[in-house]
Amino acid sequence: MIKTTTSIFSFALLLAFVLSNTWAAKPVAAKSSKASEFHTPKDDREGLRQKRDLRPYLPNVFLIGDSISIAYTIPVAELLKDEANVQRPKVNCGNTEAGLAGLTEWLGNQKWDVIHFNWGLHDLKYVNPEVKRVGNLDKVNGTQAVPLEAYEKNLELLVEQLEKTGAKLIWASTSHVPEGEPGRFAGDEIKYNAVARKVMERHGIPVNDLHALTTSFAGKYSRKRGDVHYTKEGSQKIAAQVADAIRQQGLAKKK
Repeated sequence: MIKTTTSIFSFALLLAFVLSNTWAAKPVAAKSSKASEFHTPKDDREGLRQKRDLRPYLPNVFLIGDSISIAYTIPVAELLKDEANVQRPKVNCGNTEAGLAGLTEWLGNQKWDVIHFNWGLHDLKYVNPEVKRVGNLDKVNGTQAVPLEAYEKNLELLVEQLEKTGAKLIWASTSHVPEGEPGRFAGDEIKYNAVARKVMERHGIPVNDLHALTTSFAGKYSRKRGDVHYTKEGSQKIAAQVADAIRQQGLAKKK
């Protein structure tokens, strides 16, 4: 009896040791790497903090996009201040994978009348965790974040989800990628925009051609050579076109 009890006790100790080591060996959920973060220039971050009260008699407009859209959020809200409540997610919406993960939360329970949206610049970029540059951009040895085929599939799913809101939708084509950009190849945005346009045509969604507009800038409003971001003056010009595209959808005041 004593031997049996001792054997059981020894087995229990061995089992506890094995299990504790097994649990200890399990990887702890890693924090998001720098390669997965979405850079927003410091001067543009005010767009994430903008807060305006929702006036019940005005239609609700929602802006979805990356740092380019963050930079034009406040100017658009100002241009439409007497016509609509303009809101956006309090984050850089990054690429289509981030969109699929976050869209339900971003939309919340609010009834949106118009949604102006874009994903692209963070899909077509190349990143390398070993590179210490902002955003880990590396188009020489990096890996493309979301290849074109996956981008189309993701965008299709996002559009289907957005359609369920009942809002009028506007797609913003991805802005210009200049030569010399460290993590993006100039011209890739044209390929991504062509795929996005196919998706929008299938769903009858109008396109706000921000690519044509930003290409016409010819570098005049770039923060610096090879930068996809714009000066405040450039963002104001983009905002004017965004506001006009939203107005074209009709912004009738509510009764």
